[in-house]
Amino acid sequence: MKHYSVYILECADGSLYTGYAVDVAQRFALHCSGKGAKYTRSHKPVRIVYQEELSDKPAAMQREWAIKHLTRKEKQELIQRGGTDVGTAQFSKRS
Repeated sequence: MKHYSVYILECADGSLYTGYAVDVAQRFALHCSGKGAKYTRSHKPVRIVYQEELSDKPAAMQREWAIKHLTRKEKQELIQRGGTDVGTAQFSKRS
């Protein structure tokens, strides 16, 4: 059974991007290559600051939607409570 994760990326301009994926590290690499999402093509991702595992795709999609509707302050609080840097520096190039 596949497990899905919801994640939050910190971008070079300080913005936050939320998404979901089966393999977050692979998805992060895709974002860094400019092929992940329209938003991350112009807001270069720096690191994964939050990751939460869910049991299935519908649950991940619901959680992504809920996080996207949080205020920036609420997202930062979520990150501080449970954020992780999951070793994605090898995919990211800081300018």
